[in-house]
Amino acid sequence: MEGVSPLFQVKVSCISCGHAFMTSRVRPSFKKSAGTETDFNILYKLTNPEYYVVRVCPQCGFATTESFSQKLTPAQREEFENRVRINWVERDYGGERSWEDALQSYKLALLCAQIKEEKVRLISGLLHHIAWLYREKKDVEQERRFLQFALDSYIQVYETEKEVNNARLMYLIGELNRRLGNYHEAVRWFSRVINDKSIMDSAMIRACREQWVVTREDMLNARMELPEEMESGK
Repeated sequence: MEGVSPLFQVKVSCISCGHAFMTSRVRPSFKKSAGTETDFNILYKLTNPEYYVVRVCPQCGFATTESFSQKLTPAQREEFENRVRINWVERDYGGERSWEDALQSYKLALLCAQIKEEKVRLISGLLHHIAWLYREKKDVEQERRFLQFALDSYIQVYETEKEVNNARLMYLIGELNRRLGNYHEAVRWFSRVINDKSIMDSAMIRACREQWVVTREDMLNARMELPEEMESGK
């Protein structure tokens, strides 16, 4: 693949101002995974395709992903004008992106999603992606800050969407609690997946068992008192 750019461009239209612009995506042949972290962050050997998920209109600054709904209400458009566009200096995110470009694009998308009142699940994902970007830079304080935002948002998804036996979401809530040091809460969420006989997602049940054990080790290392059900280590 020598001499081939990892990026290709697609043409999209801004859902706010209607301006047509080019944005980059990563070619499938360059999406080489180097592993996946326990909260589903995929690590890449080459170009990180997550840098290019957000499409930013160079003319007005409205930022979206493919998951955004396509229409703004007049009130939402006015709020965007007052909060973003009025201060926007035209710039193009359509080419190769640095880490800083990726971070700014995700933060713009987060703001636009909040203005647009997108689904909480979509906003949760944006918050989590921002946490992953800070993790990449080893900025622990900001990573934890956005993991907490993402956790709060995922809990809201769980409480409002009422999806039956969403084992992946429950596991993720447990894992973010573990990463934030909320070990008792982590155990509670992992145990719910493990003990719910109606959950048939064997991969998530196995992941919850594994992270239950990891959480127990975390608590022992922190010299915390174990809940009764963890004493035996079973």
